[in-house]
Amino acid sequence: MNTSRFTRSRVGILTASLLASALFLGACHKAPPPPPPPPPAEVQVIQVQPADIPIYREWVGTLDGTTNATIQAQVTGYLKKIAYTEGSYVKKDQLLFEIDDRPFIAAVDQAKASLVEAQARLKKTEIDVNRLRPLAASQAVSQQELDNAVQSNAAAQGGVDGAKATLEKAQLELGFTKITAPIDGLIGIAKGQIGDLVGQSSGELTTISAIDPIRVYFSLSEQEYLAAIAIARKNDNDAGTTDQVTAKLHLELELILGDGQIYPQKGAFKFADRQVSVGTGAIRIAGEFPNPGHVLRPGMFSRIRARTQVEKGVIVVPQRAILELQGSHQVLVLGADNKAQVRPVKTGERVASGWIIKDGLKPGETVIVEGVQRARAGGPLHATPFGAKDAKTPPKP
Repeated sequence: MNTSRFTRSRVGILTASLLASALFLGACHKAPPPPPPPPPAEVQVIQVQPADIPIYREWVGTLDGTTNATIQAQVTGYLKKIAYTEGSYVKKDQLLFEIDDRPFIAAVDQAKASLVEAQARLKKTEIDVNRLRPLAASQAVSQQELDNAVQSNAAAQGGVDGAKATLEKAQLELGFTKITAPIDGLIGIAKGQIGDLVGQSSGELTTISAIDPIRVYFSLSEQEYLAAIAIARKNDNDAGTTDQVTAKLHLELELILGDGQIYPQKGAFKFADRQVSVGTGAIRIAGEFPNPGHVLRPGMFSRIRARTQVEKGVIVVPQRAILELQGSHQVLVLGADNKAQVRPVKTGERVASGWIIKDGLKPGETVIVEGVQRARAGGPLHATPFGAKDAKTPPKP
């Protein structure tokens, strides 16, 4: 009896010890707290405001001289002298080439001699007429003899006139042996060499281009041309003919050189060609740029930029803020709850500062520019101004 009671007592003590141990171990191993929420995604934003935005267009242009004078020999002879420095700037009437003039000097001398002979013949016939006229009046000679003398005098006068013309032509051809510059301009490489037989059929000897101002040619599409005319009519409130409106079109041009630099001098619209090309559907436009340093040369390719109009009171967002999806455009707008809202927009012209938004945004709204992919996850956002050097760190949760 005592043994059984002792055994039950020991079992109770052991059970109590095990329960106490379990409670102690449970107290020592609590479940960990849930992890903190992730910090808000970092984005950069702009607050859109309406502004007047100039619209620019660019075209590929080719430079050319305002005048390009092709120099050719007008008489046939051997080239004796090249009197200019190739690639230099020449003045009007400056000597360029000389052709051997000896045959032409001989032709002038011969023409002079022929003129003297013709003048002597004329003088003799005049004497004959003056002598025969009173004799014919007194019927000392026949009227036919007088008539013959008068006709001989007229023929002699024609001979003198012909001899003078021959002399003038010979002198003109002698002058053509000295080839001079017809304009001021930049002269090219000589295509004829000393000793070459040159003439009207031998082709050009060189070319002179007037390059200050220098002309630039570029092409506008038919649609661009019509739009420019419409803007010009609207600005000038002019109902004149198209050529009158075009003549008064004040369009300032910028020239972007082949190395990407912008030419410091501004150019101006000069004229539009008379026709639209049937093959390309474009019309040729000419502009002119001052070129005092002769840096610009004919044949150079460049880009021409011009401000064609000003969009009044429009909203512009950076291009990187625009999301394109199957031909439609969207932006992400930061809502009052610091979360992104997808907003469909209608875009207009692309400009240097971004993209004009025609519809879908209101002044004062905040558009996400950087971190667009993070913002699309739908979580809370921490926004800093776009382009800020030191972005603020998001607040701790």
